[in-house]
Amino acid sequence: MSKQLLPLCAALALGTLATPALAQSAGDWTFGVGVHQVNPKSDNGSLAGNTLEVEVDDDIKPTITAEYFIRDNLGIEVLASWPFEHDIAIVGVGTVGSTKQLPPTVSLQYHFDAGRVRPFVGAGVNYTMFFSEDTRGALEGTRLSLDDSWGLAAHAGLDFAIGERGAVRVDVRWMDIDTDVELDGADLGTVQIDPLAYGVAYVFQF
Repeated sequence: MSKQLLPLCAALALGTLATPALAQSAGDWTFGVGVHQVNPKSDNGSLAGNTLEVEVDDDIKPTITAEYFIRDNLGIEVLASWPFEHDIAIVGVGTVGSTKQLPPTVSLQYHFDAGRVRPFVGAGVNYTMFFSEDTRGALEGTRLSLDDSWGLAAHAGLDFAIGERGAVRVDVRWMDIDTDVELDGADLGTVQIDPLAYGVAYVFQF
């Protein structure tokens, strides 16, 4: 768990230990508001014939979710967010650019009956749109382009019930995000971002 989010998650979890369970039935909706930290994997690949090793940094932004339960405990969730922004560096050269991205994700999720603390797991599809690419440092003045990405996604977490309709959620997501990179129209190769996203949110059922 991210150092920034861990203390907050722990405090929220401890505050919900004596609350009643949150039941989810067919036809219910939930709406969540929170924050996620997107952490790209440590090895993001190499460009230009494996001569330029790439590093992509992390970012934290607000997120929202909506989930509709098609059966008891089984829901379809949509994730949306404020645009994440990531610096892009080349090992030995330094930061050479940045990009913004939106990662809407649709998941099928199963919520286990487990009393006040309800675990859930899910799997789905992620679409990541890259935009506002910028260059600096050694690449100042060039034009950077990152292709959008489709990939699988996985999701797991815990809901800590607050009253009959609310819950504090802590979760982690994995997304398969790969993007083809062009510089001034020339194909440089593929960057593998494949992040883990750690989050905490308040989820309301209606």
